[in-house]
Amino acid sequence: MSVLQLWLNLGLNTLSLASLLAMLTVGLTLIFGIMRIMNFAHGAMYMFGAYVGISAAQWAGNFWAGLLLAALSAAAVGAIFESGLLRHLYKRDASSFLLITFGLSLVLTESTRLGWGSNSRDVQLPEALAGVVFVMDEPFPLYRVFLIVFGLTALGILAIVILRSRLGLLIRSISQNAEMTQALGVNVGTIRTLTFAVGCGFAGLGGFLAVPLITGYIGMGSAAIIESFVIVMIGGMGSFLGSAVGSLLVATTQSFGNFYFPDLSLVVTYLLMIGVLLYRPGGLFGEEE
Repeated sequence: MSVLQLWLNLGLNTLSLASLLAMLTVGLTLIFGIMRIMNFAHGAMYMFGAYVGISAAQWAGNFWAGLLLAALSAAAVGAIFESGLLRHLYKRDASSFLLITFGLSLVLTESTRLGWGSNSRDVQLPEALAGVVFVMDEPFPLYRVFLIVFGLTALGILAIVILRSRLGLLIRSISQNAEMTQALGVNVGTIRTLTFAVGCGFAGLGGFLAVPLITGYIGMGSAAIIESFVIVMIGGMGSFLGSAVGSLLVATTQSFGNFYFPDLSLVVTYLLMIGVLLYRPGGLFGEEE
């Protein structure tokens, strides 16, 4: 394999990993950017969606059914949690959200352990995604190409909704001044529930899509939440562009780092975060509080 072929392969791997990371972190960014809630249960949602999706795919014999139910189940849990508990805490300080979302994380993790057991689980890819494509005469997994296309499409649709639609206008107005938006006749509670549900749905979706690469296991949520916090710290809290750029940067350090210096790739990721925060404490596209 030539250097050009190697770098092209690593570049495609970077894009596929960045798509997965972006689907995870964009949900966290959406919830924080609109609702100012740091959702510590986001990693647990990632794991829960993965397990529900695996069971649904095995029961239905259809990968796409698992994909749909992974997102819907995490979104449903998020909607119930927000409407039943979070909405009673909006006038309290931020520590209340940290404690209650951390509590949800523990409940979801133990519920998943009791319901599915501690064994790792996998999902069968459909034939359409199980093959390879040849890039400069070198094979590349078709599933990773799917991740790139699917991730870009999903994030593009979300960006259009947030930036161009009336619903997106309402969501952004609530993030600026919820009381004034409520006074104009908008049901702020419903919009907040929808926002939290969509953010959790993206986490569940990312969890299921990660299963063919890493398999599903109980600790995947803990690993995901650490990685997602690193990304949002690099990109900037509440910034969609920052989530995308941060995901790409972290994916680059992991893909190239695991090939050239596997023992230090994680260290490089954290050094990248420290370097960004020293230069811009609010992240690349965030604002200093």
